[in-house]
Amino acid sequence: MNVLVINCGSSSLKFQLINSDTEEVLAKGLCERIGIDGRLTYQPAGGEKEKTDLAMPTHEEAIQYVINALTNEKTGVVKSLDEIGAVGHRVVHGGEKFASSAIITEEMKKAVEECNELAPLHNPANLIGIAACEKLMPGTPMVGVFDTAFHQTMPQKAYMYGLPYEYYEKYKVRRYGFHGTSHSFVSKRAAEILGVPYDQTKTIVCHLGNGSSVSAVLNGKSVDTSMGLTPLEGLVMGTRSGDIDPAILEFIAKKENLDIDGLMDVVNKKSGVYGLSGNLSSDFRDLWDAADAGNEKAKVALEVFAYRVAKYVGAYVAAMNGVDNIVFTAGIGENDHGVRELVLGYLGYLGIEIDEEANNTRGQEIMISKPGSKVNVLVIPTNEELAIARETVALLK
Repeated sequence: MNVLVINCGSSSLKFQLINSDTEEVLAKGLCERIGIDGRLTYQPAGGEKEKTDLAMPTHEEAIQYVINALTNEKTGVVKSLDEIGAVGHRVVHGGEKFASSAIITEEMKKAVEECNELAPLHNPANLIGIAACEKLMPGTPMVGVFDTAFHQTMPQKAYMYGLPYEYYEKYKVRRYGFHGTSHSFVSKRAAEILGVPYDQTKTIVCHLGNGSSVSAVLNGKSVDTSMGLTPLEGLVMGTRSGDIDPAILEFIAKKENLDIDGLMDVVNKKSGVYGLSGNLSSDFRDLWDAADAGNEKAKVALEVFAYRVAKYVGAYVAAMNGVDNIVFTAGIGENDHGVRELVLGYLGYLGIEIDEEANNTRGQEIMISKPGSKVNVLVIPTNEELAIARETVALLK
């Protein structure tokens, strides 16, 4: 079965067409600047990458251009839509309603819409993408795969906040966690590589990118994760503050004369390593270049980031009463050997022995711990699109 995977943002749309039998990516691409002017990037397997400026007033036009590209006589990879057996949609927030992927129905869409206020930047865009696909591909089965679903196995002691219980009862204020599709894929892949049963492992996944999170996966189930009600909690990130003393918000509001919207703009878009580096950059390559050139703020930003990751790893060792595997994934986790080295420098007490040559790699699936290491440390590139395709096929079968 060919599965079209759609990851819809407010003004962008990523897509891949995957043959679920061979797990080969037949084509992939990106629609950008939807609602502004529009640009389509399309690349068939083994072919050249094409970039075309196209008017995309809405996501419906974007989906239509994707279909046109996939069925194009010269560079397309299927002859007609009949060769696309299903569509898998990334949906960011499923709240407590969805502990697994779900076939898209009217009831399912209403339930996702009820979670909009928990993910106002993502869920409405996800629903727009679903509606556009339904209009242009009527009759094609569609599945929603939730970022939050994997973490629905967390026990109450891990997801409850120290707030009045009535806020949970009335508004479902609790930890949900994100990047679940990635954490699930990577933790399963680690078990496969090591040849051990997935339901008999203690794995900590460090999904480190512009948005970053750490999860504790005990016997195949998420038991804790660093992001919370929203993706703002947890690690210091590209532009997000991560964990802070809540009283800081009131203190800064009074000093800077900011309202709640202004405060949220600061902690979401002006903080993290970007803010720590003196607004230098949220790109870790820029930070390393600056730090190597003697920029003290850039150096501090990198150290704070790595220190916070190591603290969460330590916390999750305690949560699981041990750890068998630590896995790095996502843009920074897969490609930044310097960050991995900084993080692992705090974890010698676990009996970790790192192969420096193996660690000095980028974007490869590789074991970076030595054979005698008491904890396996791996780098595993995440593949959320493949995970979504797998979930889609499994659910439809």
